[in-house]
Amino acid sequence: MTDSQVEESQVRDSETESALEKPQVGIWELAWPAIVGNLLYAVIGIVSIKIVGSLGPEAVAAVTTGHRIFFGFQAILMAVSTGTAAMVARAWGAKDYSEAAHVTSVSLWIGNFVAVALMLPCIIFAKQIAGVFGLDENTTRQAAEFIRYLSLFNIAFAINMVIGASLRAAGDTRTPLWVGAVTNVVNVILVYLLVYGLHGAPRLGVPGAAIANGLSFTVGALILLYLWYGKKLRVGVGGRGSMTLKRIRQLVHIGYPAAIEQFVFQGGFVAFLWLVGYYGTAAFAAYGIGVQILSISFVVGFGFSIAGATLVGQHLGAKDPDGAVRQGWRATGLAIASMTALSLVIVFFARDIALFLIADEQVVQHTVTFIYIMAIAQPMMAIEFTLGGCLRGAGDTRFPLITTMIGLIGVRVGLATLFAYLGLGVGWIYGALIGDYLVKSLMLVHRFRSGKWKQIFKEADHKF
Repeated sequence: MTDSQVEESQVRDSETESALEKPQVGIWELAWPAIVGNLLYAVIGIVSIKIVGSLGPEAVAAVTTGHRIFFGFQAILMAVSTGTAAMVARAWGAKDYSEAAHVTSVSLWIGNFVAVALMLPCIIFAKQIAGVFGLDENTTRQAAEFIRYLSLFNIAFAINMVIGASLRAAGDTRTPLWVGAVTNVVNVILVYLLVYGLHGAPRLGVPGAAIANGLSFTVGALILLYLWYGKKLRVGVGGRGSMTLKRIRQLVHIGYPAAIEQFVFQGGFVAFLWLVGYYGTAAFAAYGIGVQILSISFVVGFGFSIAGATLVGQHLGAKDPDGAVRQGWRATGLAIASMTALSLVIVFFARDIALFLIADEQVVQHTVTFIYIMAIAQPMMAIEFTLGGCLRGAGDTRFPLITTMIGLIGVRVGLATLFAYLGLGVGWIYGALIGDYLVKSLMLVHRFRSGKWKQIFKEADHKF
């Protein structure tokens, strides 16, 4: 063997050892920026609800409906970001940074294409879509306007989702944090100006909230694109060789179950909210306000979900499945403790917070009932958020789909339908969520303990 061959062999050995190094980033290091960023988003959301709430329960119900439908139509985009996160985390754990860049570029092109395709039905059929909730004419009209205006910013939303998912999968949760902070501040300022028509801005009411959301997405997207193409982000730009059939197939293979899951999830939510809407606008508005208040607790679970997904994917990429298991359980335990503690604080101040957001006594009573019920479900929600995220980070997107179909459609909607049929109060409808999260958490714990998720990428690589 020549000297050059010996040197080349040593380089290869060094690269192999480097690729097998275990990721050094800890759960808290990944989770806290995501938690803070989502917490800021939740607080801004509460402020937005306060602003819109001054227009009455119909306006709150319209925004709740509009957001639900908007995110329902983004199911495919969410699937793209799920595939992106799993593939980038795996590449990053293996120290294959160029592959992470290629995956991000492919995902961004696919995301933009999907965004344009989703825009058209939201613009053309907005009123028909909003009408499925069975709300009164005025609320339905406002919800349709919200959907129509917000869908114009689909591409900006896609850019935020894909690049944000890629950065978090590579272990950079701080950049999405500060970009999100800027985005949220812009959002609340614009909501205040455009809903009320202050300082020379037009008074737009509910559509103003949608436009404010969309413009804030645009600000975030422009910042991320500037940093990405300027090579100032951890994940690089893939270049011409990114768009390969193998990468597209892998993204589809990992992402399409997540897309189906989102369709099932959003469809189940539509059915559930239709049942809530059966009890009137006050019950519907209370659901939206209650979710917004409890989002302060939810964002902790989302933060640990991101951390768990990133570390599970990176440890698997570094050929350390035992490390992936340890990080998954640790993230879940931290999520349960944190979400439960926060929910107890929210329960204590439930009525005061609800009264701050809206003056309607009936809406306040329903909101307090909803918060009490959801506080019981917090430990189970923590398990669903975190272990579901860990499985998706490993590329196992099919099992979370199954849990969503059984828990949301079978249990939540099934129980809510039964309770409505029996003529029980809306509190029983809210209570169906406990059964949903109980079933899903038990299924996810069983799946994670089985270890079958460790082989998903090997099966995909063999297939493609």
